[in-house]
Parts: sequence; structure tokens; C-alpha cells
Amino acid sequence: MYKTQGLKNSRIEVADALRGIAVIGIILYHSVEHFNLGTPETSLSLACDGTVFNILTVLLSGKMYGIFALLFGLSFFIMRDNQAQKGKDFSLRFAWRMLLLLGFGIINLVFYDGDILTFYALWGLLMIPAGYLCTPLLWVVTILLLIQPVEIYSLLSGWRPDISAMGKYYMEIGRTGADGTFFEHAAASLQYGFKASWLWFVMKGRVTQTIGLFFLGILFGRHRLFYNEGNHLKIWRVVCIVAAVAVAAGSIFGHWNNGNVFFGKVDSLIHPLYNLAMLLLIVSGVVLLWYAFEGFRKGLSHICFFGRMSLTNYLMSSLLGSFIFYGWGLGMHYVFGTTFSFLAGIAIVVLQIIILRQWAKKHQRGPLETIWRKLTWLGSK
Repeated sequence: MYKTQGLKNSRIEVADALRGIAVIGIILYHSVEHFNLGTPETSLSLACDGTVFNILTVLLSGKMYGIFALLFGLSFFIMRDNQAQKGKDFSLRFAWRMLLLLGFGIINLVFYDGDILTFYALWGLLMIPAGYLCTPLLWVVTILLLIQPVEIYSLLSGWRPDISAMGKYYMEIGRTGADGTFFEHAAASLQYGFKASWLWFVMKGRVTQTIGLFFLGILFGRHRLFYNEGNHLKIWRVVCIVAAVAVAAGSIFGHWNNGNVFFGKVDSLIHPLYNLAMLLLIVSGVVLLWYAFEGFRKGLSHICFFGRMSLTNYLMSSLLGSFIFYGWGLGMHYVFGTTFSFLAGIAIVVLQIIILRQWAKKHQRGPLETIWRKLTWLGSK
């Protein structure tokens, strides 16, 4: 069983910066996807739309959520370890915290059917037993989850999960999102959004990978890798090099995969691993640059507050994005092609930064983070 090392868990600013990068990336890619409405024929399309979409897919799709999941696990470790140092068990309090997050996720589903908070709240409960495992055993479990065990079994056995209902769910959600009223889409999103997203996660190999990233965040916290201590930067250099090689190999595979039957069969296994390598490349690169260059550190410090308010940012972006693109709002999914949608995403990010920067002048946490924290510790001294 793991026991606290009794070391102080000070604020990790580079983790806040990474969280800010992840939230911004999520907002931008959601905008390009018209917040799950897809890309129909639009009146403001540009010749570069395809190139812009491909670049953003490589850099953002699956990577930003992965970074978010990794830091979610890190946050759990810090809270649990802080309580353990006071001689307290954080398990029940964290379960209550996940129930609160589930509530935030359901609220988010009203606006955006692709909500991730509901899954984080449910899968996050698995971190409670994981937190008790000794470090070597937790490493074994984490690696097993990250190598896509379901996809490996599927390839070896020929078994395939049944995702046939996914199309029907997304069709109903898309219909109400494109042309329905706010209440029609909210009802469809609440009814079908969670089920559609679950099947999409299964299809994309995101289930075990997300849980594995939660656990990896716990391990990074135990090893204190985000602090500039000991030989940690050497470890990050190794991670960066290995991840870069894996990304290069994945890019070659992607080139061969074009029209190749054999590689097409293993894409369900390789693609999540490629996303994993890419997100580790991004994380390790940011950490190394953060501690190596003061200018880089100062530049990213401007989005640290944005990362500390990630819950508020995530829900606010769903509200703003659905208003811009959905039929009950401005209906811009019929107007904006990929490039203009990307610019709309930048506008959403800038607007949120302006609003929340003013909030940050007087408050340490975002409005929803403040509510979440107070409710989490309800009844405690």
C-alpha cells in the first residue's frame, strides 16, 4: 500500500500552464468541429480549410483531452497526499467531489452533447482504489491500460464492440442542434449525448487510455516529476526523445495506412498510441522549455490563471460555442468553414481570457472552481 512521503506539494505553475494550453486546444478544436455539428456546406469556405483542419487534428485531437486527463490524476494525487499528511483519508471526500463534477457535467450536457466531465466523474472514482496501490503495481496497471488492451484483444480474437447505435444518436443530436430550439437540443443532448460519446470513446480507444492517463498523473505526482528536483529534467529529456521517435514512427504509419488493408485493421490500436506519444511530446517539451528559458516561462505565465479556472472555462466555452454555431443561436455552422471556425474559436478564447482576467484580480479561483471547492469541503473544519 502506498503511504505519503510527507513532502510539501507546492503550487505547480507549469501544470497550470499545461492545463491552460489543454483547455485552449479543446476550445479551438471544438470550434473547428462546430461543437459536434460537423462541417456541412458553408458559405464562408476557403481553399486552405482542409490543410487547417488536418494540422489542428494532428496537434489537438485526442492530445488536449489526454493532457487534461493526466493533470486530473495529478490533482487527485496532490489533494489525497495533502490529506494523508494530516492523517486523513480523502476517499469519501473525493467520491463526493466526483458526484459534484457529475452535476457540472450534466449542466454542460444541456449546451454541448460531447461533454467529458460526466465521464471524468465516473472514471475518476477508479483513482480511489488506485491511490492505495504501491507504486510498482500502479505502474504495471497504468502501462497495461495505456497499451490499449481492448484493441489488442479485438485484433487477436476478431471481436468488435457494437457501436451501431452511435449513428442514430448523433443524427438526432445533430438535427436538433442544427435546426431545433434550445430546449429541443437540450432534451436530445441529455437523452443521447452521454450514450453517443460513450460509443465514440469505445470506437476511438479512449476508455482505457483516459483511465491510464489518470493513473499516470498520480504516478507523476508521486515521483514529483513536475518539480525541478534531482534528475527530473533528464527524465523529461528521455521522455521527449522517446515520444518524438514514436510520433515520427506513427507519422510513417499514417502514410502507409492510406489505402492499405493490413494497416487499416490495426489503426484502432496504433492511433491512440500515436495520440499518447504526441501528448507526452507536448508535455515534456513544455516542461523542459519552462525550466530552461525565463522568457518562455514568462510568456506562458499569462495563461496560468486560465488553467486554474479550467472548469469555468470548459463550461463557458460550451455556452458560447453552442450559441455561435447551433441553430438556436447564431447558426454559424452553416456559414463558417474550418478556417473561420478556427478564428471564432480564437475569439471565444480571447473573450474568456478578458472576462476571467478581471475575475482573477480579486479571486484566487474561478467562479465554478470556488463553488466546487466549497461544496467539496462542506461539513469539514
